[in-house]
Amino acid sequence: MTSATDRLVWLIDELVENDGDEECIIPGVRLFKRREKTGPQACLLASGLGVVLQGDKRLQVGNESYQASAGHGVMSSADLPIQHMVTRADTGSPYLGVWLELDLKTVARLAADISPGARVCTNRQCLMIEPLDEGLLDALSRLLGLLQTPELREPLVPLIKQEIIVRLLNGPQGPLLRQLVTQGSNLQRINAVLAQLRQNFSAPVDITALANRAHMSQSSFRQYFRIVTGMSPLQYLKQMRLLEARQLMLTESLDAATAGLRVGYESPSQFNREYARFFGEPPLRDIKRLRAGDEPGALR
Repeated sequence: MTSATDRLVWLIDELVENDGDEECIIPGVRLFKRREKTGPQACLLASGLGVVLQGDKRLQVGNESYQASAGHGVMSSADLPIQHMVTRADTGSPYLGVWLELDLKTVARLAADISPGARVCTNRQCLMIEPLDEGLLDALSRLLGLLQTPELREPLVPLIKQEIIVRLLNGPQGPLLRQLVTQGSNLQRINAVLAQLRQNFSAPVDITALANRAHMSQSSFRQYFRIVTGMSPLQYLKQMRLLEARQLMLTESLDAATAGLRVGYESPSQFNREYARFFGEPPLRDIKRLRAGDEPGALR
């Protein structure tokens, strides 16, 4: 009997013709295919569920490194600047993956109707990587299978997405998901601060104001911020600034000095140094490569 993983591998290999990331007609779903290993690539990983179906991937968040293999789910508890790389892939067995955005309103509604059981949230990392059970992978294969049956897509997509969330809530990821939607939880309060930082990334960091925003002492805020993001508030803001500057240079054709100034850097030399350290090469060379079509893509 064909396993759910085998069906998903066949589906994605058929649906994604070329290497890259492909937006799906099903909202909140992206498909991934790589026939070769990749070097480190920087992107913003949104909160949600990533599933590795074939090959291996390594993720770096702050100073923490994570490995995800076939059959594993990557649950992100926040929007995280990361470095990621495909570590196992070839032409005959490409890296294949799926990203599923989780609607937090639906998660909250379903979590209120489902008993939390005996599990507690013991995750002390910004990412949670766990093997996914056959039931969840089967639900995911039925969701992607709707791409081939458009007449059933509209009525069934919301139902299967709800099934996936229910299965996550009843699995190892359940306590973390509940923390994400629990009003007043430490995770939710830190996520509110992250949203503020992303909206005002060019402004100087005021740790006292951020701790007050989270209704925490400064020491507790620093501790929980690092648990959720894997880095300090200053590191998080710096990486968000670099990602935004890169986007500005790509979409608005800004030069490096102007982009650095726009996102909050006062020193062009400091911007160039930190950009090269994060993306692996100086701004001019990196943007030239991306404009030439060698786009590494994003995990989400």
